[in-house]
Amino acid sequence: MESILAYLLLGAIAGLFGGMFGIGGGTLLVPVLFLLFERQHFHAEHLMHLALGTSMSIIIFTALASLRKHHQHHAVNWQVVRAITPGILFGTLLGTLFAAAIAPTALAIFFALFVLFAAAQILFNIRPQASRQLPGLVGMTFTGVLTGWLSSLVSIGGGTIVVPFLLWCNTPLRHAIGTSAAIGFPVAVGGTLGYIFVGLSMENLPAASMGLVYGPALLWVALASVVTAPLGAKMTHRMEMGLLRKIFALLLLALAGKMLFNIFNQ
Repeated sequence: MESILAYLLLGAIAGLFGGMFGIGGGTLLVPVLFLLFERQHFHAEHLMHLALGTSMSIIIFTALASLRKHHQHHAVNWQVVRAITPGILFGTLLGTLFAAAIAPTALAIFFALFVLFAAAQILFNIRPQASRQLPGLVGMTFTGVLTGWLSSLVSIGGGTIVVPFLLWCNTPLRHAIGTSAAIGFPVAVGGTLGYIFVGLSMENLPAASMGLVYGPALLWVALASVVTAPLGAKMTHRMEMGLLRKIFALLLLALAGKMLFNIFNQ
């Protein structure tokens, strides 16, 4: 019961912030799932990979709930989504294979450092100057491969890459967030299939796992996140988010610091 409540709370918070910022929620999901799985005494060799795979599967539902609300506000550029998706699917396959080959400690350190970068980006509101238009098919495909590769490697919906990219290409902020939320869906589908596939041959995984996706966490976190993700997306279009961005960034900094502390004190 304690684990179920923790999963529900995590899903509610991750869905809310994921809907607000178009980031899928993975930057919050992975470190918390890592800590929760550690408390449940899962095998240390699989902690990070399970957190990544489970987070990616949850983002499927968060992204669907979020993109629906952004679409209602006409904030999704579907032309961009269609152009970038093939590259994303290929990139997520590469990313999951790459992640499976990395030692768990090295992968956890890389993820924690990535979260620190994402938190700094949010905290200081770092945005590239709009200086060009959206690229053609080749440029969108390359961007998709890079987004898919890094997103599946650190289990994010892609917003940390896609939102700055779209802003750089003269896309308004709310449209960048909405389009990023929609792009999070193919990222999550491709990444989830990859983590399930690479986990099928692994031993000592917890019961109720589908490869590197832990079923109970997926069920309860997704259940809560699909409720709050549309609320977060709605808030994007109705309120000033400066304070919330800072609170979220500080939360990410604390989680990344906790992960690094646990890693180096094992």
